[in-house]
Amino acid sequence: MTLEEMKQRRRELGYTYRRLSELSGVPVGTIQKIFGGMTASPRYETLLALEKVLLGQPKNQGVRTEPGTYSGMVSEEALTGWGKKQGEFTVEDLEKLPEDKRYELIDGILFDMSDGPTYGHQVVAMEILFQCREFIRRNGGKCRTMTAPFSVHLDRDNRTSVQPDVMILCRDEDLNYHNYQGAPDFVVEVLSPSTRRKDMTLKLRKYEAAGVREYWMIDVEKEKVIVHVYGEEPDVWIYGFDQPIPVWIFGGELKVDLRPIREDLEEIRKRGNGNVDQGN
Repeated sequence: MTLEEMKQRRRELGYTYRRLSELSGVPVGTIQKIFGGMTASPRYETLLALEKVLLGQPKNQGVRTEPGTYSGMVSEEALTGWGKKQGEFTVEDLEKLPEDKRYELIDGILFDMSDGPTYGHQVVAMEILFQCREFIRRNGGKCRTMTAPFSVHLDRDNRTSVQPDVMILCRDEDLNYHNYQGAPDFVVEVLSPSTRRKDMTLKLRKYEAAGVREYWMIDVEKEKVIVHVYGEEPDVWIYGFDQPIPVWIFGGELKVDLRPIREDLEEIRKRGNGNVDQGN
């Protein structure tokens, strides 16, 4: 929901700033600054609270998960004959699986990542990768940029192996030819209905615990970038595709600009079913 849509919806409902504050729990002064354009990058939690009041609960996007499970988890039925249950798998097991399928392993749990990414997913991920890589090269940096599929053993053990969409790796001693041992400095995940809950909850916690310094979650359809900078205060920002987005591991000197690809995304969106973020 854009800021203009929020303003329009508030007018339709007839809410004063004070009434919106009472319903959302957001301070009146904060709401006034957001709606008045004085806060360029409001906190994500603040926008969610306002959206919940203005729009109600988010619509079901067709992904149903049972409590304690996530979409994409390999079902126990599918594991029949494998000799192991979810929670018992290792990196060694992962390496024995068919090469024509992609899997992630988180705390011994297998996730099927075989669904192919869409155009929107790819173009956003690659644009971020290219801009980060060029900044690093231009400034003589030693960090490396990578994209999925490339395995990251977050916990340096045999129970977790993930494949972030985009990553920046700055500890060269943790990199080998086949994988990265430990936490990338910077991670990007492009959200989709099939990965949204996992990326916004499970991976959010895993990346923080492992020592990732900065984590971006990209909602292509809504043109939002949710930025978590672990260990900073405030540690969460939300940006639109209409503004440069600072990369905080570089002190904000690099600002990723997604504006050049917005028209292209809109054109391709019109050719399909309107959903450009259906990949992993």
